[in-house]
Amino acid sequence: MTGVLLGFGVVAVLAALGFATSVMLPAEAGSIRRGLTPVVYYLTNPALMLVLVAGTDLGAVLGVYTPVALAAAVAAGALYVLLSGLVLRRGAARTAVGAMASSYVNAGNIGLPIAVYAVGSPAPVVSVLLAQLLVVAPAYLLVFSWVTRPSRRGGRGGPAPAGGSSAARTILRSVANPVTVGTALGVVVSTTGVTLPDVLWIPLEMLGEASIPLLLLLFGMSLHGQRPFRNRTLVPDVIGGTLVKVVAMPALAWAVGRFGFGLGGTELLGVVVMAALPTAQNVFLFSSQFRMPANAARDIIFLSSFLSFPAVLLTGLLLD
Repeated sequence: MTGVLLGFGVVAVLAALGFATSVMLPAEAGSIRRGLTPVVYYLTNPALMLVLVAGTDLGAVLGVYTPVALAAAVAAGALYVLLSGLVLRRGAARTAVGAMASSYVNAGNIGLPIAVYAVGSPAPVVSVLLAQLLVVAPAYLLVFSWVTRPSRRGGRGGPAPAGGSSAARTILRSVANPVTVGTALGVVVSTTGVTLPDVLWIPLEMLGEASIPLLLLLFGMSLHGQRPFRNRTLVPDVIGGTLVKVVAMPALAWAVGRFGFGLGGTELLGVVVMAALPTAQNVFLFSSQFRMPANAARDIIFLSSFLSFPAVLLTGLLLD
């Protein structure tokens, strides 16, 4: 219990420090974020993923963790589809965006420090990244493409979705990002057993160690100044999607992991904590690129970012 509380305390303090920085240094906060974001995105985060994945048991990840993460994502998305279609009576486009926002977690950023400090293993993060990059994201993008095809938007005269080449470039940048590259290199090192010389490995470890505190500072800073619920008609969508994300999805992950795969202890804690993470920013990027109704996704990202911390903490207290 002490280890879990310490891990969440470290995460909360650094995120709060980032938020306080934006409040107390409003003139400098923008420059700090613009300077740190590319450093984390292109250097420290990929280095951390390479180092962590290189020491991960990929057999255990692919055999257990990834199927649980995939099953939880599918179940959460299906639950939102039922809510949106049967209760809220929303159309296909709004339902598709809400389903992705309810089931696509921010594993690459906020998930990393939580897994490392609270769970003690990068395996849950790797499992979620593999499930999302290989299955979940491509599936939703196919749905977005189908929903926005001209025949569903008023025939030849209806507005077309984003240009094919532009959409393809956006998808490629989102899927083949530096975190994915670092993860892939870590997989190569892990599976081949290659040992890098210390003159290369030590700098990678140093860069990776800088990633988590910087990520949490940036996460806390990003929460300041947000203005959710600008469109009052979307409040039911946002609340419903957020509840599915931070309440139903962790419960589904617990059920699948506990009864479907017989997980317990730290392993079960890892998959449930990952399911309780907030919605990833990529959902807003994807839906905007396909000219889907993205306002609800933006608000779900914001609200789940606040509520995921108590959800993750409660998960740790119950399962520790």
